[in-house]
Amino acid sequence: MGFAAWRRPRAILWAAVGVAALGFLIALEIAARGYGQPGPLTDQAREVIFAPKSGPLLYAGMALMMVVLTWRQRFIAAGVAIGIDVVFVLVRWVIGVKATEGHPFGNGALWVMLGCAVIALTRRTGAERALLLKGVGLGLLLVTGRKTGDTWLLITSRTRPSVLDQYVATADHALGNPSWLVGRIVGATGPIGAHLLDYIYAQLAVAAVVVALYQLRDVAVERRFPSHHLVRTFLVIGLVGPGIYMIFPVVGPVFAYGPGAFGTGGLHWAVADLWPHTPPPISSPHPIAYDGITPRNCMPSLHTAWATTIFIHSRKGPRILRFAGTFWLVATLTATLGFGYHYGVDLVAGLVFAFTVEAALRSLDRGWDRSGIQLVLHGATVFAALLVSYRFLPVEMARYPWVFGPLLLLAMASVVYGYLRTTKQWDSKAATARLPEPQPALA
Repeated sequence: MGFAAWRRPRAILWAAVGVAALGFLIALEIAARGYGQPGPLTDQAREVIFAPKSGPLLYAGMALMMVVLTWRQRFIAAGVAIGIDVVFVLVRWVIGVKATEGHPFGNGALWVMLGCAVIALTRRTGAERALLLKGVGLGLLLVTGRKTGDTWLLITSRTRPSVLDQYVATADHALGNPSWLVGRIVGATGPIGAHLLDYIYAQLAVAAVVVALYQLRDVAVERRFPSHHLVRTFLVIGLVGPGIYMIFPVVGPVFAYGPGAFGTGGLHWAVADLWPHTPPPISSPHPIAYDGITPRNCMPSLHTAWATTIFIHSRKGPRILRFAGTFWLVATLTATLGFGYHYGVDLVAGLVFAFTVEAALRSLDRGWDRSGIQLVLHGATVFAALLVSYRFLPVEMARYPWVFGPLLLLAMASVVYGYLRTTKQWDSKAATARLPEPQPALA
């Protein structure tokens, strides 16, 4: 890339983003080391040799990378990845090392992505090099985003000794304490329903990859990425969202009002053993001390935000993809509430957050104008108003649920409606601009 290319605003922007992202990862690595834990860079580097914690996600990342390859290259890459994993499994078996802290597979996918990066730098030039590097970066970013999120959660648990669950639980009375209701329903379904929801909840990133693969299906033919796709929104939500946890630390009803997610260990820190059978009483909330292990990752619900973006991006796909996007959204909302991981007001905030981030990225892609700025400002204002009301008006919200409950839903609906109306206008203008100009009639 010549000097003239680097002078282009878009190139300068992406260079600045790359430097900022690397600095951010280094800062997280240093912070994690300060708490005696490996950071995202170390975790990622370990998976080159050791049993990876993110085996399925590494293969999902490789699948994203392969959108830039031809079908022949895809088969070769998949075969090499599987072959490397077989070798790793055999070597571990021979030397007697068990993959107790990770998956037995996944190293091969990481090796293939790194190998493609080397090939891009040494065997490709120009646009072909840039395309292959973008594919590799997309696959690695998916996994690195997961590692970054894990480090963020560690930091929230160590730096926020007190949580605001009493405020959120009190405000949740305005919505009728949905976590308590759905928790009892999920409990009544028995182990089958719980296991199904747990699988859906845990494999959200894989569902995102399925939708992203559909959106990126023509990259290998057109030799370029579409201007906007699901992975961008997914990554931005994962990077920005955890920062809000630092402002509004909440652990969730199963921890603050129940035994915790894995047994009775959480009762030592819980306010009371109430979830899911007895809704918490309305009282004057105050910050409560909690352990230094449990992540403060409830406000907003990022699982809701991610499932919402999957739903949004699946709308332009075939019927089966639209159905899958709807199913995953409903199932994720059910799991977040039914397992006691989130309060109802967390979900409202998460949905508003998702539509706001999606609006900002679409505006960035098409060029900022008045409609885009208004849409993003409206979403950000509603999101900020939700957090302020949860923190400073929870008692009033609980005492007047027939006033504040509809207000919460109307505020959320206004963001959704504004997004749908504005983006419909954008799409209509884009479609009009693509229409061919009428040809003059022949004499």
